Amino acid sequence: MTPEIQITCDGSSLGNGQTPATRAACAALLTDTVHWRAVGFYLGSLTNQQAEIMAAALALEALRFPSVVTLRSDSAYLVRTMNGEFRRKANHEFWQRLDAAAARHQVTWRWTRGHAGDTVQNLCDRAARGIAAAPSTQEAALRLILREAHALTH
Repeated sequence: MTPEIQITCDGSSLGNGQTPATRAACAALLTDTVHWRAVGFYLGSLTNQQAEIMAAALALEALRFPSVVTLRSDSAYLVRTMNGEFRRKANHEFWQRLDAAAARHQVTWRWTRGHAGDTVQNLCDRAARGIAAAPSTQEAALRLILREAHALTH
């Protein structure tokens, strides 16, 4: 039986591309509708688009088994590119990593409007921004969003 997983992810780039001020991070919540898992990473000096791609790649890499995945992101760039609507003109090394991460899964790419009341998307956004602003708080940010995600289903 192939696990069915819902992933919601977000990338954040504070100072988007302004060297050396850029501080990027990403976060994701993964669930099989019963269990939740949070992942997040400080990414250093990346653009917002790169952070969005990395959010999806790192979330897919965190899955232990090949899965049927619905991946939700507020990045139209990410979702429309993975759905074949946009050509890959830049960020090729990031797309290659995402392709490799997605290869063992059956992924459906879904766009969700950011900052529009989607509770899980807002949790990921808050964690990504928090980790970008203060990388030393990464574990605390992930514990917080995981606790809040658990509260959604209990």
